[in-house]
Amino acid sequence: MTKTELKPILVFDSGIGGLTVLREARVLMPERHFIYVADDAGFPYGGWEEGALKERVIALFGGLLAEHDPEICIIACNTAFTLVGADLRAAYPQMTFVGTVPAIKPAAERTRSGLVSVLATPGTVKRAYTRDLIQSFASQCHVRLVGSENLARMAEAYIRGDALGDEAVLAEIAPCFVEAEGKRTDIVVLACTHYPFMANVFRRLAPWPVDWLDPAEAIARRARSLVPLPNGFEPLNGEDPAIFTSGNPDFTTRRLMQGFGLRVVAAAATADRREAVT
Repeated sequence: MTKTELKPILVFDSGIGGLTVLREARVLMPERHFIYVADDAGFPYGGWEEGALKERVIALFGGLLAEHDPEICIIACNTAFTLVGADLRAAYPQMTFVGTVPAIKPAAERTRSGLVSVLATPGTVKRAYTRDLIQSFASQCHVRLVGSENLARMAEAYIRGDALGDEAVLAEIAPCFVEAEGKRTDIVVLACTHYPFMANVFRRLAPWPVDWLDPAEAIARRARSLVPLPNGFEPLNGEDPAIFTSGNPDFTTRRLMQGFGLRVVAAAATADRREAVT
């Protein structure tokens, strides 16, 4: 199998948070090209009505799979995968989907205090999928679910270079820190791929040290296990395409994509952005 015969890996997110997963996946799959897809026209996903979001994501993938024929698809978005992962697999059974779910199992295995927090979007927090993970893997722990309305937007602004006030960030993460019976939260699961971009800020503002659990490497390892490794390959150079469903990312975003070795290309027609959710 030559390099030209290898299919690309598609990485999908609601915005730029999936770049944390792309970064790890490239390390483990240096022989592959990647296609990064940001549904920025629908960002943020946390406030969507569930049926509308399912319909949107399934329709988007119909076009993406037909146009790009990837080897596998990595859904680098907890909010999307916990809602629509099973529907995607049912709609496109010929495609392998690697999902992103809150890292509750490894958190439960690592915690010493038994106090774990899951920092997520409101959509991820309310999913039955998330609560099933807690019941299955962390029933002996006290798990606090913290659904931030603002943090994904703040992370997008931060990675683009905008200044954020410490007070605003602290207000979003403060509910993660619990003290009970002489014990303290010792692990916070970053259950949105946007959040690891702000991990250093979180560490600086945290009232005490915790392990901020980033699932990106585990997602990349899972993807690598499902992708055939050819003999005699050479690592690829050059830029990979990045597709934004808005069709018009701003200059700062385009520059950020270049920093990740991505080139913004024109997107196919996508579903209109939904009406604002109240």
